Amino acid sequence: MLDADFFRRWMTATAASVDHEAERLTALDSPIGDADHGSNLQRGFTAVVATLEKEAPDTPGAVLTLAGRQLISTVGGASGPLYGTLLRRTGKALGDAAEVTEEQFTDALRAGVDAVMALGGAAPGDKTMIDALVPAVDALPESFAAAKTAAEEGAVATTPLQARKGRASYLGERSIGHQDPGATSSSLLISALLEASDE
Repeated sequence: MLDADFFRRWMTATAASVDHEAERLTALDSPIGDADHGSNLQRGFTAVVATLEKEAPDTPGAVLTLAGRQLISTVGGASGPLYGTLLRRTGKALGDAAEVTEEQFTDALRAGVDAVMALGGAAPGDKTMIDALVPAVDALPESFAAAKTAAEEGAVATTPLQARKGRASYLGERSIGHQDPGATSSSLLISALLEASDE
């Protein structure tokens, strides 16, 4: 079973990973975006960890809802609303339970990913964070490790794609050959699940 502590560890591990990879995320964003993806997410997840420590929500749903709200209010660009929606919708789907099963979490995360697709209008193959999140959710019933691998492979697979959504889509064919920064940061989020667990 997964409790509030697990989800707090997930957010803390994500923040540490984003912190560590911020320069790489910004470098990926530089040729096809605003060159601020890493710094924006770094600021957002640092604020998430601080807020969770201060408010200490006691259910999985409350942890993710609060985290999502914090990202929306502190992250600039498209990342804040997209990541915020992902976590808030996942948290909402988990409801008020003190503990959730991995199966319930998978279903909730799928609802979160669906909400991101609805918000951004993106589908798999559009060279966005969806390309990492959809395969990750599909692999999640197997294990956190399988989800991590699927997300990382999904992010790398965006490199040869032409962007059809987001800022990168304005570049047309020039977006080909660059790994999508949103898919890359999404793979960090999914990878952090493994760190937060005892698998």
